[in-house]
This record gives sequence, C-alpha cells and structure tokens, in this order.
Amino acid sequence: MAAAILPIVIGIVIIILGIINYKGNITTLHSYHRSRVKPQDVLPFGRLVGVGTIIIGISIIIMGVLTLCSLILEKDIYTIIGTVFLIIGLVVGISITFYAMIKYNKGIF
Repeated sequence: MAAAILPIVIGIVIIILGIINYKGNITTLHSYHRSRVKPQDVLPFGRLVGVGTIIIGISIIIMGVLTLCSLILEKDIYTIIGTVFLIIGLVVGISITFYAMIKYNKGIF
C-alpha cells in the first residue's frame, strides 16, 4: 500500500514546487540557473520550468493511483499503464525544463 501512497505524496510535493516556479519564484532552482537568467526572463523561465515540473508531478500521481488500483483490483495491467504514463510524463517534463534552461540559461549546466 505504501508503494502507491508514497508516489502520490511525492507527486503532490513536486506539483507544489512547479506551481511556485510557474508563478515566477525560481528560488527552488539551483543558484546556477537563477544567476544566469536575465531579470526580464525570470517569469517566462519560471513558467516553462513550472510546467515541466507540474507534468512530472502529475505523471507520478497517475502512477501512484494506478498502482493503488492494481493492488486493490489485483490486476497488474494498471501498474504497466502507470509506468507508461510515468515514462511519458518524465520525458515530456524534463524536455520542457531542459528547453527552458537552454533558452534562458544558454545551457543545462
């Protein structure tokens, strides 16, 4: 049961961090990224990173919910579907975040 609840809680925390970033507060990001963003680009950068982070959080929650369904209904197909959602969400979310870093920081590192 904890294998299903923990991802849901982690997903909620990640979504909250994404919302904070989306609103233009990028203090949750590494100082390297904050220092390289021009003041006029903080809001668009934060929004892109926030969207990527929110997508990752949602995919983690979906994985947790489908894992819970799998445990309750004793059907492994829900865990497989959840894993697919997780992988897609991670790829899309990380891609958006990296795009923002490349566009506004001129690099990921």
